Amino acid sequence: MTLLRFSPMLASSSERREFGPGWLLERKLDGIRALAYRDGPTVRLESRTGKQLAPGFPELTEALAAQPVQRFVLDGEIVAFDEHGATSFERLQQRMQLRDPRRALATGVEVTYHLFDLLQLEQYDTTRVPLSERKQVLARALRYEGPLRYTEHRVADGPAPLAEACARGWEGLIAKRADGAYQQRRSSDWLKLKCTADQELVIGGFTDPAGSRAGFGALLLGTHLTEGGGPLRYAGKVGTGFSTAVLHGLRARLDDLVRPGSPFDGPVPERRPHWVEPVLVAQCAFTGWTREGRLRHPRFLGLREDKEAHEVVRESFREGQGT
Repeated sequence: MTLLRFSPMLASSSERREFGPGWLLERKLDGIRALAYRDGPTVRLESRTGKQLAPGFPELTEALAAQPVQRFVLDGEIVAFDEHGATSFERLQQRMQLRDPRRALATGVEVTYHLFDLLQLEQYDTTRVPLSERKQVLARALRYEGPLRYTEHRVADGPAPLAEACARGWEGLIAKRADGAYQQRRSSDWLKLKCTADQELVIGGFTDPAGSRAGFGALLLGTHLTEGGGPLRYAGKVGTGFSTAVLHGLRARLDDLVRPGSPFDGPVPERRPHWVEPVLVAQCAFTGWTREGRLRHPRFLGLREDKEAHEVVRESFREGQGT
């Protein structure tokens, strides 16, 4: 049996906070979702959109190729940590754009691959096996050395310890049904419980820079009404969090996407904006939403090369939930 092809199972945002023993709780990580395929000497790393990641993460493919199991498909998250032990999407950005293994390693940004699911082992498709059993097999099948990590979990029993997770500097928790199959779509069997307000947003335009600033002034952002497309609703603008290099590099990409009309459904309160095709996805942190559906105090974290623009919708977030 050859390796099967899979689409990743995606978690739904949730404000639920009570879970019984039929649920498992894992740490939420802020990185690049990646499926790992090994078929004998061949190892592939793919983003959730099918983009090839292996050239930018040679230490991960080397560790996967050294495993005793010759054929598998794994699901996990590639992350970089900051000096406080928190996942840093901003640090990971330094590796995400690189396709030369030597340049990737020369950045000095260490990455780890946190594995949390097993989709195929040798000739067996394991996606219909209950999650709790898949994780048991995953824990035993691989050697977790170097940059490979097994994602631990705890069995839920009452209120989710979200405040404790947030106090430790985590992104939040993922709650998963212990008896659930692996569904190759977004599912309420996996729920995201977030500590901070951050999410993906579609870039629909930009403003000119002012003063000595280079590149652009701010990005004009939006979310789709429904996943899979539909109207793009304006969600505000972000003008902070950019390095000079990012301002120049991103402006070059935006210039290639300029279009004559607005991609947003409805008015945008900006003078003389530049509109672009809504295909780039930005990751932003912010403090909440206004009543008008605008971001409060947003800060740019990076581009999400692993997300499709049509998937971006507004996620639920209870302000103050991480305290």
